[in-house]
Amino acid sequence: MRYGATHCTEEEDCALDQLPAPAADGEVLWIDVAGLGSPAFMASLGERFGLHGLALEDVVGTHQRPKVEAYADHLYLVARVPLGGQPETQQVSVFLAEGLVISLQERDSDFFAQIRERLRVGKGRIRGMPADYLVYALMDVVVDRYFPILEEAGETLEQLENDIVENPTPEHIERLHALKHTLLSLRRAVWPTRDMLSALIRDDLGFVQDSSHVYLRDVQDHTFQLIDILETYREIASALMDVYLSSLSTKLNAVMKTLTIIATVFLPMTFVTSLYGMNFDRGSPWNLPELGWRFGYPFALGIMATLAVSLLYYFWRKGWFGK
Repeated sequence: MRYGATHCTEEEDCALDQLPAPAADGEVLWIDVAGLGSPAFMASLGERFGLHGLALEDVVGTHQRPKVEAYADHLYLVARVPLGGQPETQQVSVFLAEGLVISLQERDSDFFAQIRERLRVGKGRIRGMPADYLVYALMDVVVDRYFPILEEAGETLEQLENDIVENPTPEHIERLHALKHTLLSLRRAVWPTRDMLSALIRDDLGFVQDSSHVYLRDVQDHTFQLIDILETYREIASALMDVYLSSLSTKLNAVMKTLTIIATVFLPMTFVTSLYGMNFDRGSPWNLPELGWRFGYPFALGIMATLAVSLLYYFWRKGWFGK
């Protein structure tokens, strides 16, 4: 796309030899490459626009952290963009020179469509601004794509908290571990983005004009918000791990209390049955005279029932059954 204050032209699926020369007279040329081509293509692209070879190597090596590097006649930026609302990110490389912006996406994604539409219809101030403003717009889109993911993570944390408090299960701890991994991955992408934007604002080579600093600081503020939210969610996730363990401990204590009460109730009853199970001879009046009594069996059952009811009443008065 080549645009100025009053016009915008656009071509799709251009061959490398069809790409126009960098814009002049206040115009901006934006070349958006969707997907990484062959090494020969990257070398030809670098030769066509004077891009540094080390920067082109970083474009192909898609494991780069967000950063900015200054060369003699251009800046090279690396950003990481979430894919389709997921924590997985792809690398976006951006070259900024006088009147020229080249963006190279690791995959064929269309998350810059809103910027192209603004250029087509002339919405906002983007047409009348220099090339560094377009870089700001690209970075703004990159940073804003993190907010929906964090919003979804916050809802997941809230639901997990309710589920863990009510009925903790191993499934909850698995989901919590997966969420912590997601937050850690996002943190690795967002923190360097803040540093990259700070380096852009401090640019001493003149590629970023002073008029664009205020816009870049706005994007930087958004990264600060993302970092605050990420750190808060990570703390909540760690606290939920403790809540899960406490809930399990409370649940286990309740089970142990129930089993202890049952064992305690049956203990005196076991003593009574053991006593009458000794089967002493009835020749002596001291040798279990109830064995020959007509009501001996009901009498033994009555003793056991009375002991059980008395113990249960005692436990209830002590508050061991809860409220």
